Amino acid sequence: MTLANQLTLLRVALIPVFVLVFYLPYKWSYIASALIFSIAAATDWLDGYIARKLDQSTPFGAFLDPVADKLMVATALVLLVDLHDYRLFTIAAAIIIGREIAVSALREWMAELGLRSSVAVSYIGKIKTTAQMAAIIVLLAFDVQEFPVMETIGYILLYVAAALTLWTMVIYLRAAWPALTADPAEESGD
Repeated sequence: MTLANQLTLLRVALIPVFVLVFYLPYKWSYIASALIFSIAAATDWLDGYIARKLDQSTPFGAFLDPVADKLMVATALVLLVDLHDYRLFTIAAAIIIGREIAVSALREWMAELGLRSSVAVSYIGKIKTTAQMAAIIVLLAFDVQEFPVMETIGYILLYVAAALTLWTMVIYLRAAWPALTADPAEESGD
């Protein structure tokens, strides 16, 4: 088990701890849940860095890393939807979660065709992820009743992330479109 894979497993193991801390009836649960999410976000960056730097890329890591990311983000957004009873917030969260599922499926399908590199992570995707992580951390860290300005900042970051989410999905779909619309009879030579 490589260090990179151990960090990915840690991220998965943090999910139930994150949920438990989020629902604790104490003021410090806001900052504690934000800290746990921040650690998970840091391990996401760190495991990828270690895997590349120390040549520790494995098939298990390639599978589990994106799954761990999606599970942590989806869990955080679902918890936040419960806390922020606001339609636009729910729509933004649904867009982000839906896109993650759709693009993950698209990448898997393209990998089966040997075309995974045509739907590789883009620079704009990295900006989207940064806005998304920042939004979640801000919205987790502050009690919205006491810090309404931070709530507004979190909402803005989340809406930016949702817009970039749609944009990157369009980019991925455009890249995959030739494979998605290819006539199977032409490819098999029938």
